[in-house]
Amino acid sequence: MSDGYDRPAVAGSGVIACGLAACASAAGRVHLLARSDASAWRAEEQAQAAAAKLPDGDPSRVRVTTDVDDLVDSDLVVEAIVEELQTKVDLLASLGVACADADLATTTSALRIGELAKRSDNEERLFGLHVFNPVQRMDLVELCLPDGLRPGIAERARGWCSRLGKTAVEVPDQTGFVVNRLLFPYLFDAVRMLEATGMSAEDVDACMTLGAAHPMGPLKLLDFVGLDVAMAIGEALHEETSAPSHDPPQLLRSLVSERKLGRKSGAGFYEY
Repeated sequence: MSDGYDRPAVAGSGVIACGLAACASAAGRVHLLARSDASAWRAEEQAQAAAAKLPDGDPSRVRVTTDVDDLVDSDLVVEAIVEELQTKVDLLASLGVACADADLATTTSALRIGELAKRSDNEERLFGLHVFNPVQRMDLVELCLPDGLRPGIAERARGWCSRLGKTAVEVPDQTGFVVNRLLFPYLFDAVRMLEATGMSAEDVDACMTLGAAHPMGPLKLLDFVGLDVAMAIGEALHEETSAPSHDPPQLLRSLVSERKLGRKSGAGFYEY
């Protein structure tokens, strides 16, 4: 089996992008493409700090840039930016042109790979590489390999996941893949429980951590994911399935409108 890619790059500067770059540093050099000098500085600090904590990570292998031309010799470019369809399409289209010889991947958690590929004109090159936060500690990769990929991409993708020490599970090209399609009805039901009963977030979470042995309660998990991200995932699921269980609850929508997005903003269902 192929061992994957030797010159990977990650386009993005958020938590997922930085975590993926840190993991990739254990296997060799990796470029991280940021949008601005300010985001590049923050991403470099975050990715290198994460790499330093990994057994085989190497901060010196993480090279941050704001110039897409620095990625032209990459053999893989992974898009890891905000979960907005057109924003992803625009970036993937530009990466497809700038990195003409590279395979392309997206870390989307809710959008269909086929639609992203078609709209960005990368139908033979793009696959789904859904990693989980925190990338450095989560073993699973939902690997979506649509029909029609160029020969060799599937084998390289599987090999790279193995090289990163991840377990790849191949999933169908459906909104939410497997994990989010199963997880979010549960998370949203916890919010509805809060709305209907007046219970505290702490008590709802305690029922699931102490009674069901979950490592984290559903409301704290939503805060960790980011309430805006959770709402976007729910809306994408609901648009496809029309299932009431996929529709983000009103309390969640209200918190997002107040910019209470969870841990990253300092407040959500909990204060941080």
